[in-house]
Amino acid sequence: MSDPGLPSGRFGSINIENAPGEHSDLEKEHGKGVDFSHGDVDAFPPVPDAISAVKKAIADGGDQAYSRYRGHLAIREPLAERLSYFTGVPISPDRELIITPGTQAGLFLALSALVNPGDKVMVVEPDYFANRRIVSYLSGEVVPIPLAYDDPSASASLDLGSVRRAADSGAKVLVFSNPNNPTGALYTSEQLHEIAHIANRYGIFVLTDELYSRLVYPGHAAIHLRACGIDPDRCITLLGPSKSESLSGFRVGTAVGAPPVIDRMEKLLAIVSLRAAGYNQSVLHSWFTEPDGWFDDRIEAHRLIRDDLVNIFTSAPGFRTRPTEAGSYLFPRLPRLSITPDEFVRELRKRTGTVVTPGSEFSPHHGDSIRLNFSQHRAQALNGARSIVELAAQFSA
Repeated sequence: MSDPGLPSGRFGSINIENAPGEHSDLEKEHGKGVDFSHGDVDAFPPVPDAISAVKKAIADGGDQAYSRYRGHLAIREPLAERLSYFTGVPISPDRELIITPGTQAGLFLALSALVNPGDKVMVVEPDYFANRRIVSYLSGEVVPIPLAYDDPSASASLDLGSVRRAADSGAKVLVFSNPNNPTGALYTSEQLHEIAHIANRYGIFVLTDELYSRLVYPGHAAIHLRACGIDPDRCITLLGPSKSESLSGFRVGTAVGAPPVIDRMEKLLAIVSLRAAGYNQSVLHSWFTEPDGWFDDRIEAHRLIRDDLVNIFTSAPGFRTRPTEAGSYLFPRLPRLSITPDEFVRELRKRTGTVVTPGSEFSPHHGDSIRLNFSQHRAQALNGARSIVELAAQFSA
């Protein structure tokens, strides 16, 4: 029975049943299961310097425990230089950069700074599950924008006609991830330049999540929206080391872009958590400064797992999948089943200890897909994929 004294309306859109890590106990129970809802930092540990940087910060004590709300300036200054080089546009460490308690918090802070009740917000489908939920929590109106990604022989394509029509009807904000989470597809330079053109013409603000933009496979390139001619006061980019660099446990991320929005984000952060954890900010010293070859080896290790998984799913009857272009996500479409996809996901957890994220988390129209984070021990990832295929065969329609 619910407590009648608690407000519930805004929380109806927030569901944590399939949140990353929520079912990690299942793989321990089964022994051979794998939790594809998030990456395994034991399989891909962070660069050693990250751990030692935090230990040093703790030893330094008070000087590191507290920082300005937007983060230690001594960390933001070198970080701004590295991120400027990476994204292709200069960044002011004091005006255009904030350190957040993970990129997830950066997403919430940025949308909270941009969206008023009733505002129309363009949300790509499929895309990161929190985008839609945060907009709904803020009482914004979600305007879905389809992403065509199913054809492995063609580039993923955002429906730019839908973007223009939404802009004509008064949409204020566009939010999307690049590389796309959950499909691993990359936007082309042409698409991003057109998004920038539309944003400039209609005065739209664009929030882009580029969390996986370093983990790009051979033959592809990540293009940064902020380098595609968009008005710098119309864009915020979220970046962080939590995924590709396995630093998720430290909960640090960054947002770069329009100073007025960064200022608002800082004010919100001041009443949410004051700052990103002072000691943990020190792990950012290791970001983009890994030993020569370290990140190249990481990309190659992920490519091998990706290729193995793609082979398993493309060889199985009824499955469809697009090879990941960047990041560590695969988004295969399930064959026709005698049970619903959500029931299949639950049976997979119960019978095999294999945890996947339902496609419905990323779009109401993609419930027949599942998302796998394949940043795992290779053998475990392959066993998990085989479990998916074998169970699908048992429930074949």
